[in-house]
Amino acid sequence: MVTTRPTRPTLQGTFGMASSTHWLASQTALAVLEDGGNAYDAAVAAGFVLQVVEPHLNGPAGEVPILVAPADGRPVRVLCGQGTTPAGATVDHYTGLGLELVPGTGPLAAAVPGSFDAWLVLLRDYGTKPLEDVLTYAIGYAEGGHPAVERVGETVESVRDLFEREWTTSAELYLPGGRAPAPGALLKNPALARTWRRLLAEARAAGADRDAQLEAARRAWREGFVAEALVRAAARPTMDSSGERHSGTLSGDDLAGWEATYEDPVTLPWWHGWTVCKAGAWSQGPSLLQQLALLPGDPDDWEQETAGPAANGARGAHGSPTAEQAHRLIEGTKLAMADREAWYGDAAGAATVPLDGLLSRPYAAARRALIGESASYELRPGHPGGRTPRLPRHARAVASAGAAAPAHRPVGAGTGEPTAGTGTGTGTGEPTVGADGLTRGDTCHVDVVDRWGNMVSATPSGGWLQSNPVIPELGFPLGTRLQMAWLEPGLPNSLTPGRRPRTTLSPSLALRDGVPVMAFGTPGGDQQDQWQLHFLVGLARRAAVRGGPDLQGAIDAPNWHTESFPGSFYPRTMRPGSVTVESRIGEDVIAGLRRRGHQVTVGPPWSEGRLCAVARDPETGVLSGAANPRGAQGYAVGR
Repeated sequence: MVTTRPTRPTLQGTFGMASSTHWLASQTALAVLEDGGNAYDAAVAAGFVLQVVEPHLNGPAGEVPILVAPADGRPVRVLCGQGTTPAGATVDHYTGLGLELVPGTGPLAAAVPGSFDAWLVLLRDYGTKPLEDVLTYAIGYAEGGHPAVERVGETVESVRDLFEREWTTSAELYLPGGRAPAPGALLKNPALARTWRRLLAEARAAGADRDAQLEAARRAWREGFVAEALVRAAARPTMDSSGERHSGTLSGDDLAGWEATYEDPVTLPWWHGWTVCKAGAWSQGPSLLQQLALLPGDPDDWEQETAGPAANGARGAHGSPTAEQAHRLIEGTKLAMADREAWYGDAAGAATVPLDGLLSRPYAAARRALIGESASYELRPGHPGGRTPRLPRHARAVASAGAAAPAHRPVGAGTGEPTAGTGTGTGTGEPTVGADGLTRGDTCHVDVVDRWGNMVSATPSGGWLQSNPVIPELGFPLGTRLQMAWLEPGLPNSLTPGRRPRTTLSPSLALRDGVPVMAFGTPGGDQQDQWQLHFLVGLARRAAVRGGPDLQGAIDAPNWHTESFPGSFYPRTMRPGSVTVESRIGEDVIAGLRRRGHQVTVGPPWSEGRLCAVARDPETGVLSGAANPRGAQGYAVGR
């Protein structure tokens, strides 16, 4: 295997490690640890900072799934910060407006915001600090300003016309004097700082007890001044991606009746005593487990089965896989994501999602047999337990249209053709990586492990500045997560009041012999559980299971993704047979994929994957941390 020196060292220490998609959030987490806080205090503080410094990627009215692994032996838990569908958001209401899909922007796409309550529940149940201590960092950056990253200004420029014509409250904050935030210029959000200060004042009014203060802040959000402002914003007719002005359905009862809840993770035993933990089928998390289940039982078997002859199995540069390995991983992704479309969702209740069947060894073996020597252009959900899959009409339509595409259409480096679903226009969904390999944004992620061994992984998203107009009295917009649900009754992910729209947000935790050893995750919409798969396989291929994990090397390795399934975000497009790769994956691998019939788009050398990771060796107590170098924004810190 050809390898090169990682872009950065894998950090190691014994006190604490934090990794996130923005250096200020990582540094905030370490500051909380230095002040005596634990991993959960640190994650909450970092989460609120991410809302300030990455407003194009997440906001207070977004959502966040969180995986929690306590050091005291309590089991791993999933804290669900994905809000539900409002009571008035019925399929009939949307189709009665002439819509076939939920818009990608505007209040009609707003679910109950889940992020704020989830962070406070985590702080209450697992943290040690008072709310004021963890919020002070975010207030400081909102009030005093923070140096804007380049992508903030680029995102604002991409929606300038909408802001100036329709969303004027957003223009007031992000286009002062007609200028988008320049890279490095101080960006302030005084309205958001005032919101946090008012919440703290209401919390202090509840008395000196820490838990009473947290409950008071939660009430102010769900039933007080924040809820009132959110409902007013939802009721305001707003131009959205449908080209029409619509009001949302979010009500005071919806806000008051929802709170973040805990549940057990979905798990899969994997190589060398590892177990991977994910959120349930209301997320896309189990798709990572399905992809892992399709692999052989040992990394040595994987190397032997996929090495192939020199011409077909040659490895690219920088530790990239063989063409055969990439081919099998891509085809496994297609099978898992086809099952995601047919079986995942919260609309009918978790008990009706056949996860046991989808993750069983006999099912995985039957699905593995479908992976042939050539790229598949079909959307092929399986039949767990003999059940008949049902795909949405829209998914069937885009799959049928794509299946007629030519078997092979080579695309040279830098000449990829972005499609309507790649995030190139206003309202095209969660910011992610397009078909041309160019980054148009992501979401956020944060992992923390402390000196005691407490571990947390969280993927905040939604409520970004391009989702809805800024609510002037609050300093942030509503989210748009309802765009992930289908306007067709009877599906696992049908738009259903009181149920969660299926989310792409997918943090991860790994155990070894039952002990938590690693927290990891990535932004990237539909790409999240593809990039995490490649990270895990790369980590195992580096024979790092028992030694110190080469986190940075696995993160730096060339990455790729496929869009051979319906996208989760408006306008829900699909590119059958597509693979977008980093150019440094190597010409041999690119040629090998094309020989197998994949439609390869060659993107820039550092354009795929946004991983963060922290780890702990349970035998020595040594901590490790690493972060994605792509975009020069994510950082790990620790000592």
